[in-house]
Amino acid sequence: MDHSTATWRRTALNVGAMAAATAIVATLALPGTAIPPAANAESNATAEALAQLQATESQALELTATEAVVVDASRGEFTATDPAALRRQQLAAERAAAAAAWRGPTVGDFLANPPYPSFSLDQVVQVALQYQGVPYRYGGSTPAGFDCSGFVQYVYAQFGVALPRTVSQQAAAGVRISREDARPGDIVIMAGHNGIYLGNGTFIDSPRSGGVVSVRPIWTDNYYIVRVGI
Repeated sequence: MDHSTATWRRTALNVGAMAAATAIVATLALPGTAIPPAANAESNATAEALAQLQATESQALELTATEAVVVDASRGEFTATDPAALRRQQLAAERAAAAAAWRGPTVGDFLANPPYPSFSLDQVVQVALQYQGVPYRYGGSTPAGFDCSGFVQYVYAQFGVALPRTVSQQAAAGVRISREDARPGDIVIMAGHNGIYLGNGTFIDSPRSGGVVSVRPIWTDNYYIVRVGI
């Protein structure tokens, strides 16, 4: 190969490379609408999904902000309320609705006219067992829903025994006795919880949100027994 032939080939290669580079640059410079749809479909779908996600997050944020604000119409002000306070308001509303929906006898009705005027611990057990399956309801004191102390209060009211409302008050209303002297029908007191003793390390109680009145083992050694009504 002579010198002129080699020079010609190098020139041809350089021209070809420049043409290819120009084509690439021209392609990159095209507007998005000029890109074939198949090549742009994934990016469009991604952009649409991102827009939907942003819209959803924006709505969720707006909802959260709305729930966390209480309007004081009388003063034309907005007062921030913490989630715990909102939850208490919701539970209070649910409790009021349940009480309004209950058409059966209440604690007050039983105290005015007890169906079992002669107190009996054995009979207390039989009455308590009738309410197995009643759902837990915070603040509840009727078969529409019981919390722990509401359940104990409702059962004892049927014997004309006027127990106060809370666990600590009910504990103070009774006489503390030894576990060896405990009888079925006595009241089991725990930290913030109570139920009716059934003997053999078991009791019946309304346990927690999502639970129902049921017979269960006493799961802790941190408890004591009180007796009322005798």
